[in-house]
Amino acid sequence: MSELDARRERLEQLRAQGHDPYLITRFDRTHTIDEVRSAFDALVGQPVTIAGRVMARRGHGKATFLDLRDGTSAMQVFASLDSLGDDGYERLKLCDVGDLLGVEGEVFSTSRGEMSVRASKATILSKSLRPLPEKWHGLTDVETRFRRRYVDLIMNPEVRELFVQRSHMLAAIREMLTAREFLEVETPMMQVVAGGAAARPFCTHHRALDIELYLRIAPELYLKRLVIGGFERVFEINRNFRNEGMDQNHNPEFTMLELYQAYADYEDIMSLTEEIVAAAAQAVCGGLQVSYGGQEIDLTPPWRRLSIPDALRQYAAIDISDLLDDASAARIADERGIEIGGPKTAAAVLKKIVDETVEPQLVAPTHLTGHPVLISPLAKRSPANPELTDRFETFICGKELANAFSELNDPIDQRSRFESQARDRSAGDEEAHPMDEDFLEALEYGLPPTGGLGIGIDRLLMLLTDTHSIREVILFPLMRPQE
Repeated sequence: MSELDARRERLEQLRAQGHDPYLITRFDRTHTIDEVRSAFDALVGQPVTIAGRVMARRGHGKATFLDLRDGTSAMQVFASLDSLGDDGYERLKLCDVGDLLGVEGEVFSTSRGEMSVRASKATILSKSLRPLPEKWHGLTDVETRFRRRYVDLIMNPEVRELFVQRSHMLAAIREMLTAREFLEVETPMMQVVAGGAAARPFCTHHRALDIELYLRIAPELYLKRLVIGGFERVFEINRNFRNEGMDQNHNPEFTMLELYQAYADYEDIMSLTEEIVAAAAQAVCGGLQVSYGGQEIDLTPPWRRLSIPDALRQYAAIDISDLLDDASAARIADERGIEIGGPKTAAAVLKKIVDETVEPQLVAPTHLTGHPVLISPLAKRSPANPELTDRFETFICGKELANAFSELNDPIDQRSRFESQARDRSAGDEEAHPMDEDFLEALEYGLPPTGGLGIGIDRLLMLLTDTHSIREVILFPLMRPQE
């Protein structure tokens, strides 16, 4: 008989005895396991009722030891024929590793000093019809962990703790922004025009309206509409969807924090970015010193600021003026053997060079500033140099963490840039920003001077927990279906 068949047989035996675990609707605990452990000395000799999953069992004959784990901690349970009686002990023999078990009993310490509960009653609350992996830590196929994340969470407490830290980090960010009078809002996930970023969207069809819709690549343009409408400080923590490749740093569905502050510029947002990351680090790490990939990173503000023109000179020996028109940019790409994978527009070449030569050098927290207009269709021009924008991207350990700028609020300039992006789109650049007449109309009602920011929540958690795959910090990352 297979293990699966044996477990189903034990379930039927339970049912034959009048104890169907699936008919139990609730179980009243007096304590979580962590509460018992925390107050152990005071509880010794006292009755408690706990519940959790059986992770191991030992012993035969008239005594059994069970390792019970709930969502807080783990504890040993001692069960015997004397304490449970004949019927109770016989039923316990039908309990498998993986089953959910409720235990009533007395707190005591074993001769070896191990915190334990002596069971006076044990109730199987749910049957695990599939056995847990015996050597989960030894699995070489990590994709199995992501496909069956529920088993990963059962077997690996450190994985569960990672997502507890994620929750704490998000709570700290929300608390910090709310204290600064930001209002949390929600904007559409399905949009008629997928704007607010340079990315390829997912497309769907709405049958009732018979129109094409897109899963949003960013909430930016709707959040700006709210600022136009009078909400001066808004933020959203929610999902974005981009129809792009998957690697250690990219998942098609990911979480972003995006916020906008009226009457602020990108310098104000730089400081706010540092404060947000510091709050997240305190929540996860308890301080501002973190280790990532063997590198010690100090998140104490203020952080380094470096302009793209200076970075290109320093790391690529290129003058920014040579990358601002299509012809010269294409020539440089050809001379240096830079593969673009599409039209060699100035924007595509510039982005590729920055991605490959500048970003990997930015290990210490760095705000990369001075982005050219041609790669910043929604950012305000720099008063000092109209070819550049008041924009920054934040990099730590060579990875982009944030993108922010003083928002373009000139509807005439915005239309011109959308038209330029439309030409790039017609030339084959599928990630160029589409024309959005509705947003342009909103902008004509007047957007105040505004600073905006987007932070990748998944990447921030990766940094703070020294995690090197985005799939580790997403509970259910996208996976190719199994055949």
